[in-house]
Amino acid sequence: MSILQSTNKRALRKAMITTLRQLPHSDIQSQSQAITEKILSLPAFQECKTISCYLSMPAAEVQTTSLILDVLGDLRKALFVPSITPSDDCMDFVRVYTEEDYRSLPSGLWGIPDPTPEWSGKKRQSVFDADCSNLDVILVPGVAFDRSLSRLGHGKGYYDRFITSYRSSPGLSKPLLVALALKQQLLERGQVPMLDHDWKMDMIITPDEIITAPQGECQDS
Repeated sequence: MSILQSTNKRALRKAMITTLRQLPHSDIQSQSQAITEKILSLPAFQECKTISCYLSMPAAEVQTTSLILDVLGDLRKALFVPSITPSDDCMDFVRVYTEEDYRSLPSGLWGIPDPTPEWSGKKRQSVFDADCSNLDVILVPGVAFDRSLSRLGHGKGYYDRFITSYRSSPGLSKPLLVALALKQQLLERGQVPMLDHDWKMDMIITPDEIITAPQGECQDS
């Protein structure tokens, strides 16, 4: 990464986080509900069998509790959530099975629920397990996005590394990458710096609109 690109990312991340932290809780909840309703109406969501959704922080991003409970209430879908392995600082997606399971997750870093290694005495299923169906959709968080479907994360690279690893695994294909963005997080085209290893989104959902790539434009990198 060049010094300029690194500086631009850090400056944008700092400015956006400051803005997001100042948003009233009621505004975030209202926007999150509108986004949830858009997701639930998406054909890609309705048809998917295996979906990953991030577990939201208490503030400063789209809240996902309502959406997670909806997925857990649909017996046709399997829900997977991010899990960070401290020893190698890598992210996996592991299964959450029921509402009881979800509500019993302990609070971890930044107040985010942290999946336990086991549920009901058994190791949680991973999306990399041989008996797991292909992951259809990943609902992706971020700090900022732009209309060219670029994403700025929190700087750890968890999602970019996971997507690269998952796509390169034998028999696995790239899931649909759907970003969830508050109105304040969406910028104009070209305003989010991107590097070669950064993955663009296939879709960005805000309270007001659904942004997709122009027909014929590939989002594989």
